Amino acid sequence: MTKTGRFWTLRYIIINATYFAVYSGIHAYASVFLLEKGFSNTLIGITLALANILSVLFQPMIAGLIDKQGKLTNRNVSMASTALLLLGSVLLLIIKSGVVVIFIIFALIYMVQMVYQPIITAMYFEYEAAGCHIYYGLARGLGSCGFAVVSFFTGRMIGRFGVTVLMVLDIIFLSIALVVLYFFKKPETPKAASSDESETAHNNLFVFIKTYPSFMLFVAGAVCFFFAHNAINDYMIQIITPLGGTESQMGTAVFIAALLELPTMALIDKIMKKITVKNLLLISGTAFLIKTALMLIAPNMVVVYVSQAMQMFAYAVFIPAGAYFVNQTMARLDQVKGQAYINCSITLGGVFSSLVCGRLLDIKGPHFMLIVSLAVTAAGLVIAFLALRVLGKSEEKRS
Repeated sequence: MTKTGRFWTLRYIIINATYFAVYSGIHAYASVFLLEKGFSNTLIGITLALANILSVLFQPMIAGLIDKQGKLTNRNVSMASTALLLLGSVLLLIIKSGVVVIFIIFALIYMVQMVYQPIITAMYFEYEAAGCHIYYGLARGLGSCGFAVVSFFTGRMIGRFGVTVLMVLDIIFLSIALVVLYFFKKPETPKAASSDESETAHNNLFVFIKTYPSFMLFVAGAVCFFFAHNAINDYMIQIITPLGGTESQMGTAVFIAALLELPTMALIDKIMKKITVKNLLLISGTAFLIKTALMLIAPNMVVVYVSQAMQMFAYAVFIPAGAYFVNQTMARLDQVKGQAYINCSITLGGVFSSLVCGRLLDIKGPHFMLIVSLAVTAAGLVIAFLALRVLGKSEEKRS
């Protein structure tokens, strides 16, 4: 890697690491934070579902505006999102009680962070096209590493200082992110050539689906993968408590999953030379299924940790493979939307898991919730296979 490449990669690493450090506080420890504030499992589910629904609505909308190549750039949206997250974290630190107020603020910052996530990925492809060479796999993997390290120590810090520490850490990391983003300016490049003027951005959802049918069917399958993924992440404390697990052990479980994402993501470029992106996405779906099955049958924390280790074949493969799938499949003016729809699969999985699993926990318990999650993941794997192997091949023949 050249000196210039290291410079761009280092800053992109910091953007990813701080983002996912904050993601740990807002997402991985959402149940811990909200339970402490007096929320029931059902109300937690409603809060997270509302946040995810809002983000599903806003992600394609914001992506469509960015794809128009106007003043609303990936970097500007990233800075605005970071500033809003910082403000929300400060408010949650100050406000000590009041379920309604906490519900509104938490749902909003959860939503903003989900909207922001695909823009970070799109920013990589934008900067790479402008000659800013960034080692994406390493940067994204170290982002997961940031999530792992922060999650590991957060679980222990909560036991000592209480849930307030979550917002304190978020404020620190968001402040760092805002400074780095401010100076993360893409070099000026000549305006696009006239050949680009013939390109069409498919901003209408139905036109987009008609243009990329196999991609959108795959997104539907991925929603099922992330039903279980989000159920495990959002309700980890409820899952491990019957096994004798604690907040500290939850931190260890999250740490294992996130840390093991690094080697896979860092090596993704080499892996893609051996295995096609479509096959990698199917491998990822299979790993999501195995991870959920292991969590379902876990008799103790050791098996929970083994289940979490499957993250290196599930989420760690899905995220970079999904990003490159968009880049390979779509026209330039549709790529931010494509990244948004990939992220929408994660978000919609969160919507359905939040609506269903919070209620299932209250009436049936974590074991039944995991049975439902396993069935949904299996259905998603079938849909993904049809999208990538059957419909995908028919599209290739037509082209």
